[in-house]
Amino acid sequence: MEISMEETIKLQINGLNLSGWTRVRVTQGIERCPTDFELEMTEIFPGQAQDIVAKPGDPCVLELNGAPVVTGYIDRVTPSISAEGHEIRVTGRGRCQDLVDCAAVWPNYQMSNVTAFSMATQLAETYRVDVKCDVENLLVIPQINILPGESTFDIVERTARYSALLVYEGADGSLILARAGTEAMASGVHEGINLEAATVERSMDRRFSEIVVMLTGTNNMQDLSSINAPHFIAKDPNVPRFRRRVIIAECGELGWEVGKKRGLWEVARRRGRAETIHLTVDNWHDVAGNLWEPNKLMDVLISSLKVSGDQAGTVPVRYLIAEVTFTLDESGTHANLTLMPPEAFEPEPILLYPQYGDLVGAVWGR
Repeated sequence: MEISMEETIKLQINGLNLSGWTRVRVTQGIERCPTDFELEMTEIFPGQAQDIVAKPGDPCVLELNGAPVVTGYIDRVTPSISAEGHEIRVTGRGRCQDLVDCAAVWPNYQMSNVTAFSMATQLAETYRVDVKCDVENLLVIPQINILPGESTFDIVERTARYSALLVYEGADGSLILARAGTEAMASGVHEGINLEAATVERSMDRRFSEIVVMLTGTNNMQDLSSINAPHFIAKDPNVPRFRRRVIIAECGELGWEVGKKRGLWEVARRRGRAETIHLTVDNWHDVAGNLWEPNKLMDVLISSLKVSGDQAGTVPVRYLIAEVTFTLDESGTHANLTLMPPEAFEPEPILLYPQYGDLVGAVWGR
């Protein structure tokens, strides 16, 4: 079955707009980096597939409905032939693939007095990747040590957690440092209107009635009795029976405060991930024509699965879009969405250098 998508899908390579694709799959998410895509063309007319000029390594921009969704490079070009005809498959990823695949480059492998944003900007510049961050007053980190061979993304992701930031790739190929989004799509997903399929996963096996935080120190002469005593207990009142989990947090000048935050984070994150919604909708965009976008809020109402904000099942409930996969094939146009409550994406509080707690404490104003 031939599908006309010339006005829907365009792959720009070396100034050329390539269209006529018969299949597409594009995936974006706030817990995946980089974004990636897969395009396929089955030859309908002789020589059609052979006209596709794409080489591995070519810079490219993939557009859906005129909006860019992936800005990066072609990874693989796979032509094939059979008795039925000639096919070609093109796969690629965003620019941030170089930050994930390659080693960080920095003189003497040490950076001083940087924020997560300034550090990411300097490291990403080597691979010609822009970094964007709309969070102000980020914590200044006295010192970052880079392990030889460690990727830029690993360093940035680890350091970003210190400032409670998510790290993912934008549609323009930039590296995004952000908190869980507060902006909502122009419309949501309602049963009986634009919903094709839905699965709701509700769980209790990874939740605990209380998270007990204990501290471990770097000072061998420290009193063990104070270390082994519970430092903080975070409770989840919605767990129906007693279930305790003990976590160990680093000790130090800021270890006491970070330990408390980590306990509260454990409860919130586990509560948020205890309800995951997987949706399939019949379009790629909201009523305003905006493509579904990760880290945006969405109103959802699926009464038959008890996804609503009231007992009567008439009030939508708001979730955060964690991942979007756009597809188009013989079955039509679809978008697969993964949604979770916003608290599921609070980054884990960490103490980067517990042995230098006095230095970090000075930065925190303690």
